[in-house]
Order: sequence, then C-alpha cells, then structure tokens
Amino acid sequence: MNVSHASVHPAEDLPTTDGGVGGGGNNNNNEAPRVRMKDIQGMPGTAGGLALRICQFVSAVLGLCIMATTSDFPSVTAFCYLVAATGLQSLWSLSQAIIDIYALLVRRSLQNSRVVSSFAIGDGITSTLTFAAACASAGITVLIDNDLNSCAHNHCLQFKTATAMAFISWFTSLPSFLLNFWSLASR
Repeated sequence: MNVSHASVHPAEDLPTTDGGVGGGGNNNNNEAPRVRMKDIQGMPGTAGGLALRICQFVSAVLGLCIMATTSDFPSVTAFCYLVAATGLQSLWSLSQAIIDIYALLVRRSLQNSRVVSSFAIGDGITSTLTFAAACASAGITVLIDNDLNSCAHNHCLQFKTATAMAFISWFTSLPSFLLNFWSLASR
C-alpha cells in the first residue's frame, strides 16, 4: 500500500566555537554560525505579505474594471497602457497571493534566495509599469479636466478613479518590492 508520509527535516547540530575541553586543540573554528533572518511581516509567506498582495489585487482590479467600463478609453494610449499595466499587476498579485496562502497553510518559509529574487524582480517590473501607467493617465486626466475643460464630454470621474486605484496599487506594491530587495541585500 502506497501511503504518503510527512517529511521530517532535522535541525543540524551546529559546531561549538570553543577550542575544546583542554583548550590546547588546533580547532580554528572562530566563525559564529549564521543566523537566519526572521520573517518580517510583508515578506513573502507571511500574513502581512498576503494582506499587501490582496490590497494590490483589489485596487488593480478596481482600476481595471472602472477604466474598461468607459466607452472612450481606447482612444487614448495612456488609458490603454493603464488597462494593460493594471491587468498585469492584478495577475501578478493574484499569483503571489496564492503562493502566500499556500506557504501559510503548510507553514513553509519562502526565504529561498531564488524565490525571493524572482519575487523582487517581478515586483519591481510590475510596480514600475503600474506607476508609469498611473502617471501617464494622471497627466491625460489633468489635460482633459483643467486644460481642455471638456469633462462634460468625457468620463473624467471614472478616469480619475481608475488612475487613483492604479496609484494605490503601486503604493501597496512598493513595500513588497522593497522588503524583497532588502531581504536579498541582507544575505
């Protein structure tokens, strides 16, 4: 009968740093054992990281839906870019939230350097794209509202709301990127 068994990972017995019992041994082990960094809330695999991912996902999806429901967003390139960037941000945040949920359920730490570096690169790319799209959309919204005074003919409130949601999504993705990058730097 094939039954799956849980894996047990024993803790390593760290060598002592003293010179032995007599003190006259030739043990030159003067290095202190490396200590693993604690999981800081906001890093991958923590409840804080999951909360950040959910906030990123919700604000990106709201911005995407609000912008996509307007009839004249395809006529402006910056608004199309905002839809693409928030779509990418929402997919990235959802996938990372699923990974965080899995890590929390199985109580597994995601502090592997390859995993953290892929999270940092992905967060850096998506946050940069979202910020650029939000800035471009904010510029077009200000142009339509203040300079052209044609908000009566456009969906200015929806444009402003979608742009604000993109900025919120960027603002909540920035701590994820910075914590992942800091975690890589401290290794």
